[in-house]
Amino acid sequence: MFILSNNSLGHLEGVHADLVDVTKLALTYSEIDFGVSQGLRSIETQREYVKRGVSQTMNSRHLTGHAVDIFAYVGGSARWEMPLYLEINHAFDRAASELKIDVDWGGDWKSFKDGPHYQLSWGSYGPDT
Repeated sequence: MFILSNNSLGHLEGVHADLVDVTKLALTYSEIDFGVSQGLRSIETQREYVKRGVSQTMNSRHLTGHAVDIFAYVGGSARWEMPLYLEINHAFDRAASELKIDVDWGGDWKSFKDGPHYQLSWGSYGPDT
């Protein structure tokens, strides 16, 4: 069983408690170790990410603490191959279902596949919830 590092736990500060719960539970189900690279994001950081093409929107769920980005941790280093994120997503799906929390995965997006990204659904969680 994997556990989140102190660094990953720090990246969960300011993230909605429901998404924190899903992330922590998903790690217990995952066959692949992962860490959290980012949660709550400042408007300045978001502007920079949009400018660099790392993000597509200024309406990011990261700005309200409703999103996290993870990284697969394999062989002592971060890895970005999509098949790893497909596997990790099984654990997120299981955790979200068990906790009855509506989570969207960036890997399911049509135009901008973002395998490391998870967010609370807009339909169930508005910016103030």
